[in-house]
Amino acid sequence: MTPMRATRQREHVLERLGQAPTPLSAQELFVDLRAAGTPVALATVYRQLQGLAEEGVADRLVRDTGEVAFRLCASGHHHHLICDSCGRVEEVRDCRLDRWASHLASEHGFRDVAHAAEFHGTCQDCG
Repeated sequence: MTPMRATRQREHVLERLGQAPTPLSAQELFVDLRAAGTPVALATVYRQLQGLAEEGVADRLVRDTGEVAFRLCASGHHHHLICDSCGRVEEVRDCRLDRWASHLASEHGFRDVAHAAEFHGTCQDCG
């Protein structure tokens, strides 16, 4: 996929996501950007977040409400530990699911199977 072109709006979205302590929904990001005086449309925020997720620059996380939130992520395969109390997210690179996913795929006649996992719990700070 070709990366989206660099625009001022994209830079504002990237900057704010990088500063956020927890993942942000498009609506939350839009409100933050507008409060900071950034002239941006909600549709632009959605488009930028979608592009960043497709490029692998941002992770898409689904909240209990079904709302999608985004955060900047490191490149490469990883999973997430998510605190249900404060929203803190930790990236987990130790993937022990690969062998199981391959076995499961083979058992059911699938190939080229990818996976993503989110683990929810309570972080030690929320205790």
